[in-house]
Amino acid sequence: MQSFFSFLVGISLLNGVPGFALAAGFDGSRFAWYTSESGEDFKSSVPIGNGRLGATVFGNTIENLVLNENSVWSGPWEDRVNPASKAALSRIRSMLVAGNITSAGQLAMSSLAGNPTSPKAYQPLVNMSFDFGHRASGISSYTRWLDTFQGTAGVSYTHGGVNYSREFVPSHPHGVLAFRFSASGKGNLNVKLSLARQKSVISQNFTVRNGTTSGHSATLAASSGQANNAITFWSEARVVNSGGTVRSTGDGLSVTGADYLDVYFDAETSYRHRDAASAQAELKRKLDAASTAGFTVVRETAIADFTSLMGRVKLNLGTSGSAGTQPTPARLSNFKKNPNADPQLVALMFNFGRQQLAASSRDTGPLSLPANLQGIWNRDYSPAWQSKYTININLEMNYWPALVTNMAEVQKPVFDLISVAVPRAQAVAKSMYGCDGIVMHHNTDLWGDSAPVDKGTPYTVWPMGAAWLSSDAMEHYRYTQNQTFLRTTVWPLLQKTAAFYYCYLFSWNGYWTAGPSLTPEHAFVVPRGMQEAGRSEGLDVSIEMDNQLLRELFTNVNQTCAALGLSADDPDCAKANAYRSKIQPPRVGPKRGEIQEWRAEYDETEAGHRHFSNLWGLYPGHQLITPELTKPAKRFLDRRMSSGSGSTGWSRAWAVNLYARLLEGDSAWRHAQQLIQKFPTANLWNSDSGPGSSFQIDGNFGLTAGIAEMLVQSHGGVVHLLPALPRTVVPEGSVEGLVARGNFVVDAKWKAGKLTEGKVLARSGGRLEVRVQGGDKFQVNGKPYSGPVETKAGEVYVISLAV
Repeated sequence: MQSFFSFLVGISLLNGVPGFALAAGFDGSRFAWYTSESGEDFKSSVPIGNGRLGATVFGNTIENLVLNENSVWSGPWEDRVNPASKAALSRIRSMLVAGNITSAGQLAMSSLAGNPTSPKAYQPLVNMSFDFGHRASGISSYTRWLDTFQGTAGVSYTHGGVNYSREFVPSHPHGVLAFRFSASGKGNLNVKLSLARQKSVISQNFTVRNGTTSGHSATLAASSGQANNAITFWSEARVVNSGGTVRSTGDGLSVTGADYLDVYFDAETSYRHRDAASAQAELKRKLDAASTAGFTVVRETAIADFTSLMGRVKLNLGTSGSAGTQPTPARLSNFKKNPNADPQLVALMFNFGRQQLAASSRDTGPLSLPANLQGIWNRDYSPAWQSKYTININLEMNYWPALVTNMAEVQKPVFDLISVAVPRAQAVAKSMYGCDGIVMHHNTDLWGDSAPVDKGTPYTVWPMGAAWLSSDAMEHYRYTQNQTFLRTTVWPLLQKTAAFYYCYLFSWNGYWTAGPSLTPEHAFVVPRGMQEAGRSEGLDVSIEMDNQLLRELFTNVNQTCAALGLSADDPDCAKANAYRSKIQPPRVGPKRGEIQEWRAEYDETEAGHRHFSNLWGLYPGHQLITPELTKPAKRFLDRRMSSGSGSTGWSRAWAVNLYARLLEGDSAWRHAQQLIQKFPTANLWNSDSGPGSSFQIDGNFGLTAGIAEMLVQSHGGVVHLLPALPRTVVPEGSVEGLVARGNFVVDAKWKAGKLTEGKVLARSGGRLEVRVQGGDKFQVNGKPYSGPVETKAGEVYVISLAV
């Protein structure tokens, strides 16, 4: 297999023409590419990864890669549970029920908030520097790119009449990062390599040091902190040269007169290894295997692995003509003025989201770690929000595209993290609430820290994280139909999660009710008669999102009982059924006619708040999709958006999915376009509130899911083709390989805004109920569709509009 990079560079060097000359041939749906260096702009660098190791390629004349390993965090786990929690719980709850909102919030912050208030933070690994002796003033014909299909990156330019190229290959099969540097002609490559881990202001407990060298290797070992059990790591860059010489300079390696140079990099940490000897042995094993195989084999194996994921889905939203042939920064700029001229940029964002998820989340063994707030890419020792796992939306949103875009296996690290968290979550449930089962609040880290995080009534005390994560586990089963996963992962998680709520819930107004709790990160204005009127508070009882999560939890327990063949009289099954029937149904507020967010129709502190928590049952759930509830849900969504919501990239991505779920394709597409107009940084990463703000990757993943949601939906047992297609702006196109619940793989082609052909592959067989574009009449295998089809595993069912 020949990579696009090797083809491009090979042709370029053979003809003495730099890679830039062929840049116009870059597929606008596949490549992000640039005609200048990143400089110091992290959000212009090109991000690659093998699921555990990440690198950002700046493409500067002195290349300074920021390298990450996903288990390098700021320190060891510590028990942060507030010892006053259990004794204060009933008093806080009584205050809330009585309407003493202000006092309840104050007591909760003093007795329930963790100490310290935050768990650990994600940290950089090392920087790897390559000095080629070039200066920017002598550079011409410069091109830098990311190939979202192969997951590789490259740089090509001319300096002093010589064509230089760099190829960066993250290898999941070999567990390393592999780089090749080459030059046209013989003996023209000179480079100095070094490793360093440092920060300009030393104010925290992390190690600052430069690497050491020996033979053909540069190594650096360090610790993330001074405390016992802090994360320790060992890293090595091993070079293999063709021609020239390699010598150690004390602080690095110097290569002179080479034809080309291959570099293999790995890092191992104490998170996954019992001692230094084990970690160093694994480091040596991987680097020995990669360097023995050689760069060509490592590259070909890596590309075959990565494209096996990316190639499962193909999306065509139309061609962009000359608009799609521009460098990425120009396309982003032009899209702000005329978004309809470049539909391939939307397809590129879709593909970029899938590439970034596969690059930052793979099965790397029993302690795989999921993508965090920055995926896997971070250069700050104090990153925004600690770059941890925020489980009141962000971690879950990271994986919204995993199942529907045919990459179910990249979700495994989520379940690995949950397994790590379960003992912590059991201890917190017992010490804070006096309950069995598991409880998780709105953040966690690589240790599965389950205590409340931060200190504020709109976000700290939200004991619903495990409920949402257990729902995601059930969705994984619904898509894959993996009975082993259902039995060994989903069922124990549902049992432990439900056990906590059987204890934690209390009877209020005739319903089982959660509280103290909150609607994530949003506050209301305390009304008269509920203490300090006009004050902003967050704690309440009977939160709408909580009720939806609880209803989903108990439904999932019962559906799992049925799937596993358990009797309805089984204690787990019977209890869940009894509890589900006594969860407060969604309430429509009398004043605004919308789905309520709290127990009463309070005035909000932010009418345009970024979360849509009370619409969880619309997306990612589907409880609100009924004739009675869809309209008040839409009314709430419309008002929140018109009031300024969608103010962060991930919030706008959620809105895309919500409008798609409402079958409003034009609205969903408009918000997708507005997201691309406002939030992407130069390298296509999602930002919090615009390119100058913090990088936060969940919006990338949410957008990819939203585009898929416009084309295929499958909630409620129905596979719906083109449910929210924006017919006028995307009149012609196709998609292959999306997945529907029930393990059905769906292809669809459309023209003039209408389905021309659909195909459904039944991977597991079973009942297939189909809908087309909101109710069009159609045929299945040439016969008029009159109801669900009993499918056979491996068979394909062709869908066409009725003649």
